[in-house]
Amino acid sequence: MVAPAALRVVRCGGSRLCGARAVFSADSKYLLCASGDFVKMYSVATEETLRLMGGHADLVTGVQLNPHNHMQLYSSSLDGSIKLWDFMDGIPIKTFSVGSKLLALYALASYEDLVFVIIPKSDERDIFQLVSVKLTKTAGQDLEAKELSVVLNGVDASPKRIAFGREGEYVASVKEVHLQVYFFKKKQLNRFSVSATKTKSGNNQFTCIACHPTEDCIATGHADGKIRLWRNFYHKKEYTFSTLHWHHDTVMDLAFSMEGTSLLSGGVESVLVLWHNQSDCQKDFLPRLGSPIEYISMSSDGALCCTLHTDNRISIINSNLRFSKSIQGLIKSTVVKTGLVVDPRTKALVLNGEPGHLQFYCLQSDQQLFSLDIVQRQYIHQAGLNQADLVKVAFSAQGKWLATVEEREVTIDPELQLKLWFYDEETQSFKLNTRINMPHEDHIKDMCFRDTDKLEDDSLILVTAGRDRVFKVWVMVEDTDPEAQQSVSWSCDFVGSYHNYQATNCCFSEDGSLLAVSFEETVTVWDSVTWDLKCTFCHPPGKIRNICFGRLTCSKYLISATDYGFLCCWNLLSCALEWSAHLNILVLQPDPLSEYIAAVSWLSKESSLFVFKPNDPRPIFIQRNLCKEKIQLAAFVPRDEPEIIRSEKHLWLRRSQLFFLTDMQELMTLSTKSLGERLTSSSKQLAVEESLPVTPFRLLLGKHRHQQSEEDTDLGKLVVHNKHEQDSPAVKELLHTPAHILPSASFLCPIFINSLLISKKNKSAEEVADEVEMESEKTEDDSDEERDVTEMEQEDTSPLELLGEMTYKLSKSQEKELRKIRKMDYSWVLAF
Repeated sequence: MVAPAALRVVRCGGSRLCGARAVFSADSKYLLCASGDFVKMYSVATEETLRLMGGHADLVTGVQLNPHNHMQLYSSSLDGSIKLWDFMDGIPIKTFSVGSKLLALYALASYEDLVFVIIPKSDERDIFQLVSVKLTKTAGQDLEAKELSVVLNGVDASPKRIAFGREGEYVASVKEVHLQVYFFKKKQLNRFSVSATKTKSGNNQFTCIACHPTEDCIATGHADGKIRLWRNFYHKKEYTFSTLHWHHDTVMDLAFSMEGTSLLSGGVESVLVLWHNQSDCQKDFLPRLGSPIEYISMSSDGALCCTLHTDNRISIINSNLRFSKSIQGLIKSTVVKTGLVVDPRTKALVLNGEPGHLQFYCLQSDQQLFSLDIVQRQYIHQAGLNQADLVKVAFSAQGKWLATVEEREVTIDPELQLKLWFYDEETQSFKLNTRINMPHEDHIKDMCFRDTDKLEDDSLILVTAGRDRVFKVWVMVEDTDPEAQQSVSWSCDFVGSYHNYQATNCCFSEDGSLLAVSFEETVTVWDSVTWDLKCTFCHPPGKIRNICFGRLTCSKYLISATDYGFLCCWNLLSCALEWSAHLNILVLQPDPLSEYIAAVSWLSKESSLFVFKPNDPRPIFIQRNLCKEKIQLAAFVPRDEPEIIRSEKHLWLRRSQLFFLTDMQELMTLSTKSLGERLTSSSKQLAVEESLPVTPFRLLLGKHRHQQSEEDTDLGKLVVHNKHEQDSPAVKELLHTPAHILPSASFLCPIFINSLLISKKNKSAEEVADEVEMESEKTEDDSDEERDVTEMEQEDTSPLELLGEMTYKLSKSQEKELRKIRKMDYSWVLAF
């Protein structure tokens, strides 16, 4: 595909899946949820992303099925629009412009042309309204929806603090310690309150609400972990409520079953609680769901429910509280200490995941491939505890070795561990090979493998740079311990330092012959064989943030960036400064497959991108105002196949694609294609064949058949092939004869197999069929006639030979029995 001339900054994944309540399709085969400014459709059976519906200019805040057409979907956004989708095809049908930020969306079957949304009240800050929006039926795709009617004032902005009951007869809203219920027919508003003071049991503030589908019952969740069931709320003073209590902390969400016989609740305990008949004595639990539950959704048939979690995961659960499926998005950590690292084996992004874990994130499917437990300790969710965390990660060139550094923050004598992991081909996972306690006396600032494919198995080297003012070289040695489970282990081979300065960054040249280590304001270059210091480069004032070598035709250059706002390029042959630029570079990322280097600067509260070759100080690509957020990390990910690029200034995207992570944990990229075009081929096939169960074997077989069909078409043999299959008499006889009167399989197999072969004489299928029919009508019983037939077959090619008939000769008695079977009339079987 030829790329357009302009590049677009697109959000490529990692968006919050728990930004709004998810909904099941009417047949429970698909799950639709908000993901950033897109709507995603997942397959419940395979967890694949089937559709990625984009068109909103801001975050999607609500998704609802059209209650009058279950093949359509409404979505609302902060951009002030409501879109109506045909989600099976991923096509937007209509866009309604409301003109105000939409914070939540509700669609009810009892209102045909109305939806309800939460909007901010004009000219008043932090005050929100629930309003009804009339959706016009005027022809056209882009329509205005300015007819708004206020239903409730002073509501909360959260979508789970408003619920509709009894098929839209009333709406209930909670905020702080107040509950208000509005009855549409009576136009009556009742308000209730709970005690605002903190009691011994905790805080009474409302956190969520749900309405019973058939009865006049409202369930509210509270910050103290209690659930209150409100009844008789038609009367302002005679209302009653009962209390259910299991959660020890805030109740995050509530949902009734479709019949209303049970109530589901979830909170920070990561436990889904099922309350039977709204009774405190009858409840079941589904524990260990991994992270706090943000939303709970039920399918229309009641067979499934799903929970959305704060760690960007969706859990699909059966009605009997059995865990079924899990869809894991990008886990967002408060600080990504490991940086963005690319796994050479899977081309997945590797970064901090759950506490103490590495997550391997697939960019194509926007899902987590797997999580690797590095720290291997139970994480305690309690503030103020100093617990071990993962801070550094590095892969060898082929991905066979993984190095990790974990540390525990303490004021005196920090605890450090360097671990080396080997990839086991049999188990398809990393296994711990070597654990080194306190590899440095202070924190490790950087580490890298000698990035040379040819040397990986012979002399693999790992370098670590620490605050203890030294860098260390680690090499593989044979393990002489007879009880050791592995044949090799890692040990320190060399310790280097420079004028007692702190070592901050390290990297190898492309061929692995040179090692560059930065010591505060100085870059040192070392021979990686003898570990002799070759040269030093002194920078303008400021400590060095990043260093990297040039590659391919630019391998003689060394580039560095300082925290005083200088980008410098040094010539390794002349040991002189080649050029410098005054830029506040935060990220310096070389492309591993080309000479290009990407540098991201931060100035005047905006990020800018500069792409250049070290041999030319003029950038080949500049993108000002890349995004308003601060870019923390970036990584080049190699493409499976080089992309055809039309514009010369975009050639740096041909072999690799640049991804970057903002301080708001948004993963973005510069792309020449839309996100929908980046869906995997398997996802597209799943979306086309929704009605059929798809297995990996079926996908593989379907791809093979498609390729075979294309090859046959190119060779001009498709017509002959299909015609021969359809017109073969042996195939027709085999398929159309009733099964109970067919001869044995051993008798039919040679006939069927040989019938698929093409005759050397290339007789037409009609001639062959006529000859077979004439042969089958012969009823000669005389042995002399049979002998004549045999002699005729020996002299000339018979119709049976044209079909590839039997390769062995039948006896006379067998031929007689075969003729009798052919002459018998089996049409009477059709009556049954």
